[in-house]
Amino acid sequence: MPLQLRSTITSDGDLQLTLVDIETPTPAPDEVVVRVEASPINPSDLGLLIGPADMTRAERSGTADIPIVTAPVPPTLLPMASARVDESMPVGNEGAGVVTEAGSDPMSQTLLGKTVAVLGREMYSQFRVVKAADCLQLHEGATPIQAASCFVNPLTALGFVETMKLEGHTALLHTAAASNLGQMLQKICTADGVDLVNVVRKPEQVALLKSIGANYVVDSSAPTFMDDLAAALTETGATLAFDAVGGGRLASDVLTAMEIVASANEPGFSGYGSTTHKQLYIYGGLDNSHTELRRAYGMAWGIGGWLLTPFLSRIGREATQHLRQRVADELTTIFASNYAKEISLAEALDLENIAVYNQRATGEKYLINPNKGLA
Repeated sequence: MPLQLRSTITSDGDLQLTLVDIETPTPAPDEVVVRVEASPINPSDLGLLIGPADMTRAERSGTADIPIVTAPVPPTLLPMASARVDESMPVGNEGAGVVTEAGSDPMSQTLLGKTVAVLGREMYSQFRVVKAADCLQLHEGATPIQAASCFVNPLTALGFVETMKLEGHTALLHTAAASNLGQMLQKICTADGVDLVNVVRKPEQVALLKSIGANYVVDSSAPTFMDDLAAALTETGATLAFDAVGGGRLASDVLTAMEIVASANEPGFSGYGSTTHKQLYIYGGLDNSHTELRRAYGMAWGIGGWLLTPFLSRIGREATQHLRQRVADELTTIFASNYAKEISLAEALDLENIAVYNQRATGEKYLINPNKGLA
């Protein structure tokens, strides 16, 4: 039977990663069966796959074809996972493949034999039964690898720009900006004429973004970071930021730099700071340490969380479909993704592979092909 990757945190305090046999149901009239051939390992997937486990102490057992990985969860972090204890959970938010079976409805039948992208969860599976309406049909010639990341990163990047418009801002700032998502966001902003300030942490990432057309790239590791950041904010007028880092003081530094620029443009002195509202959304957790807020940015500011699914619910199905169609239309240009390695389900449980993709490092995104090596 087809295999599926599962993640379980036991009541004994261990993470267990396993491959299990699952039966592929016969599709209902409005459903299709997708043979999954490409599914990315995104940070959001790692939150469920690995969770709070200490992977430096992971061990592998089982066989080469059906491995088992076990790692301890620190007792202080186990309460974070209380809602999922002893529950075997399938993983994988998105992916792409070929429709091998289709229900009787006309929409389902039109997808038979077609390559589709799916935001369907449980995508680290050899086969998935999903609603035909949830599939994104791709243009002729598009491959599953090209379409694997059609949803999370592209719709998030588009969502940032749409949030900017909805909330009345005119420019953006993005951290961890050299990622696949960050590169997509830069290409969107270039195409749409939106000023974007990119914050990265290495000189080579500055060069990477400039090579794809970025005008404003700031290196947080540089001694002149705050001055460089303020200069870019002065040029763009960005008052909205999206932060993938989460921990540390970067969010606070961004708001402080925004306040420096805003105060310089307002006459007189106020003990409450500028009247310009500065908004920062944390949407990731690349740094799991505490978020440090050093309040040097007046009183007109806000910090919140941003997630894709609530945003799509906010804008509604019609607007969401418009964004999805843009992704399909520009799949190999603006929304092209790059992967460091393609691995099978069993290879996803190789400790050396886990050590790499669990770092969540720029340029090290892995792609799971659940049917790799199979006819």
